[in-house]
Amino acid sequence: MKFVDEATIDVAAGNGGAGCASFRREKFIPFGGPDGGDGGKGGSVWAEADRNLNTLIDYRYARRHEARNGEAGRGSDCFGAAADDIVLRMPIGTVITDLETESVIGELLEPGQRILLAKGGDGGFGNLHFKTSTNRAPRQKTPGWPGEARKLRLELRVLADVGLLGQPNAGKSTLITAISNAKPKIADYPFTTLHPNLGVVRVAPEKSFVVADIPGLIEGAAEGAGLGHQFLRHLQRTRLLLHVVDLAPFDPEVDPVKEAKAIVAELKKYDPGLYDKPRWLVLNKLDMVPQEERAARVKDFIKRYKWKGPVFEISALTREGCQPLIHAIYDHVAAEQRAVVEPDVRFDPPAE
Repeated sequence: MKFVDEATIDVAAGNGGAGCASFRREKFIPFGGPDGGDGGKGGSVWAEADRNLNTLIDYRYARRHEARNGEAGRGSDCFGAAADDIVLRMPIGTVITDLETESVIGELLEPGQRILLAKGGDGGFGNLHFKTSTNRAPRQKTPGWPGEARKLRLELRVLADVGLLGQPNAGKSTLITAISNAKPKIADYPFTTLHPNLGVVRVAPEKSFVVADIPGLIEGAAEGAGLGHQFLRHLQRTRLLLHVVDLAPFDPEVDPVKEAKAIVAELKKYDPGLYDKPRWLVLNKLDMVPQEERAARVKDFIKRYKWKGPVFEISALTREGCQPLIHAIYDHVAAEQRAVVEPDVRFDPPAE
């Protein structure tokens, strides 16, 4: 299935049914009075988060979604039937934005969560509604109210705890394969990964976290080079970024320090908030560096890169160093989760 993480749709709720102006006419019952019922409510349009979906492909081609109108009222005190609502199922992590106002309507973050996209119009009043002690034969009725219509942009941001960031062929797909249940395509050419991949890393039977792998980022992505910035949105909800660096590039003229700095610069251009997220350095492909040269090469990279944060030396291919990385990631993610669930609330003692 083709991965689609953006779509534009039109939604239109149903109009309310018109009210009815009618009078009861039966033999032997003079002055039967008004009996025109109200119109029915139009159907609304809802969005619902579905855990079984992981792409917006359904809305790439089906772009118009309309609910039915409510039925008109009838005589004999008959009210019009309300139209059924329609529910659009979307993957968890979908952000819904109104294109006209550019305001975010809502985000689907939990399975079964619902967001109202367009409210159906209320039904009109029949003349039965206007009957009073002084107005015994009203002839007023009102039409139904129109339903809302909107043009929406759907944007999928995958929900992951950890995001992999790096140049093409840095070994991100190999790393997510080594530590999780994901099986992305792996090859020896750039941009093997064409869409985000998610993998669940099992630390213990009841301990796990989710890793997201996105296509490689290169210098000039802000101007459209490579796959550009279109997939960086999938890292915005992560708690930690792993900057994967190829410490043994095929081309000896390629400087890993320069490549790493270019990635960080593009990250800052895209979103300062994403740039400020916790970021760890993962030096990959140590299996391609002679044993006696590893320490010197790592030390030289850190010195020239001027990095002061956490550093992990691994080989995703041989899985060397992956277990310490996994446990460190889990400890960080678990600490972040506890900080959200149990905020640090302090109460000042009452003044004496």
